[in-house]
Amino acid sequence: MRRQMSDEEKDLNLLLLYLSGWEEDSRRKPGEKVFRAWKGFRFDVLDALEEGEMIEQFQNVKSVLLTPRGIERARELKDRYLQ
Repeated sequence: MRRQMSDEEKDLNLLLLYLSGWEEDSRRKPGEKVFRAWKGFRFDVLDALEEGEMIEQFQNVKSVLLTPRGIERARELKDRYLQ
């Protein structure tokens, strides 16, 4: 049974993904930028963030993509907690 994750836990992990991430050129859409972060987080955390449409995960890839929604939320959290 999967344990329910609090919004605070999801927010903290999203912020950590954002702070440790980087922007790079999209492999799928030339000329477009994407924001990536390493998958060094628990799978239940990553799954919860994906369910909330904050990240996208891919099999056999060691990084995740932060979605525009995830980037916006992470920036809000950064401004709230780190300014």
